[in-house]
Amino acid sequence: MGEDDFRRLEHLVAELDARGLLARVVRTPSGRAYVRVINPDATSLTENVVCQAADYWWSWGERMHRADDPAGAATKVARVLAAVSE
Repeated sequence: MGEDDFRRLEHLVAELDARGLLARVVRTPSGRAYVRVINPDATSLTENVVCQAADYWWSWGERMHRADDPAGAATKVARVLAAVSE
């Protein structure tokens, strides 16, 4: 993982935090990093987002959004993790 991807993950964390989600960058022992996101109002609603090749990717391997727009990516994550009552 390059430093650019790591910085992009940090920018995503800031945008997710601004939307009321709990988010942090996690670095695995192998050096890979991802953002762990939790909806604090419904803690079973979680997602892991990776950044690779200038894009954000869902945990299931589908491209989510371009990495130069963390606000847009955070909006998508927030929508997916929204509790039904929200």
